[in-house]
Amino acid sequence: MKYVITMKDVVREGHPKLREVAKEVSLPATEKEKEILNNMLTFVKNSQDEDLAEKYDLRPGVGLAAPQIGISKRMIAVHFIDLNDELYDFALFNPKIISHSVRKAYLPGGEGCLSVDREVPGYVPRYAKITVQATDLEGNKIKMKLRDYAAIVFQHEIDHLNGIMFYDHINKEDPFFVPENSKAIEA
Repeated sequence: MKYVITMKDVVREGHPKLREVAKEVSLPATEKEKEILNNMLTFVKNSQDEDLAEKYDLRPGVGLAAPQIGISKRMIAVHFIDLNDELYDFALFNPKIISHSVRKAYLPGGEGCLSVDREVPGYVPRYAKITVQATDLEGNKIKMKLRDYAAIVFQHEIDHLNGIMFYDHINKEDPFFVPENSKAIEA
């Protein structure tokens, strides 16, 4: 019987794990770590399925980082389709941004987070393009070039591994300040 992660497992803002820098996962990952990461990916997929979301009372999300379920390890799961109909379905150990653009991007509607139960208005400037290196569930090293929405999602999740919340990036004086050299990205 697979354990099903639900919103009860998701820690909310104020929880100390959300502000910790998560520890690297020693590779090869243990069976327990693989199981947790696999369950995280299942949670993200379930949250996007209307029937399962209703059954388990899930808020829809496109990503989840281990600190969000109280586990201070460098693991993320993402599942979404971008505007070009490209599927991003990844469960990753130790994801790391190894390069990024100077150009910035942001979502005009702002960002949300499964660990934040309130609306936080404002633009969250991110890099428009990033290159991520990580290890997948099978132990393969992978390197991905991501842009626009995919880059934003991955940066949001990787931030969780560094104890950073999305609203930390919002300009405190002017939440809707558009940084120089940036563009709005549709989700």
